[in-house]
Amino acid sequence: MKKLLGLLDRLIPNYARLPLLAVLIMNFVAYYIPKLLESQRELHLISTALDNALPRIPAFIYIYVLAYVQWVIAYTVIARDSRALCFRFVAGELLAKTLGMVILLIYPTTMLRPGVEVTDLTTWLLDAIYRSDTPTNLFPSMHCLASWLCFRRSLGLKRMPRWYAWTQGVFTLLVFASVLLVKQHVWPDIFCGIAAAELGIGLNRLLHADRLIEKLDYSARSPL
Repeated sequence: MKKLLGLLDRLIPNYARLPLLAVLIMNFVAYYIPKLLESQRELHLISTALDNALPRIPAFIYIYVLAYVQWVIAYTVIARDSRALCFRFVAGELLAKTLGMVILLIYPTTMLRPGVEVTDLTTWLLDAIYRSDTPTNLFPSMHCLASWLCFRRSLGLKRMPRWYAWTQGVFTLLVFASVLLVKQHVWPDIFCGIAAAELGIGLNRLLHADRLIEKLDYSARSPL
């Protein structure tokens, strides 16, 4: 336990801990509140002809799952870059996730998803994701929203080489492809996720919400 705490101290600065915890909490809230209410609402099917024509490629489930690793790495790198960037990132993320949750509540969607015949590790993982995540909470795609924000904020990093940002960009495009090719989302979900992310960034610039996030920096408070 001491080693884990020591590693946390080295990876995540004090000023970033409560803000990143707020992001984690918001992720659960934005996902589970619409899920809890979905049985009480009419679900809309918004699949396009292109979505129906795309094949399912089970191997992309690894990209889909690795998106979680992308977020952990990106959040940590952004948090370590500077206090200002960390607070802007967190504020934009919270605003974007709030917008996404509101859209999910106002316009709940669903999709038709084919069954899975489990024959190997890849199809077992795909089946596990299907079983744990019903085909709802689609518009916007929170997967795409989070990955897009990781890429967008990586463009403003001062302590990382330029290739890091473009690596984030390439992986984000792969995440977009994965949500379609494992049949977890449809095309409109991706564009709505990007739009919600950009609106979150824009609202933060307008409202200066990062100043409120800065208040979560307990490391700056003077001891009594």
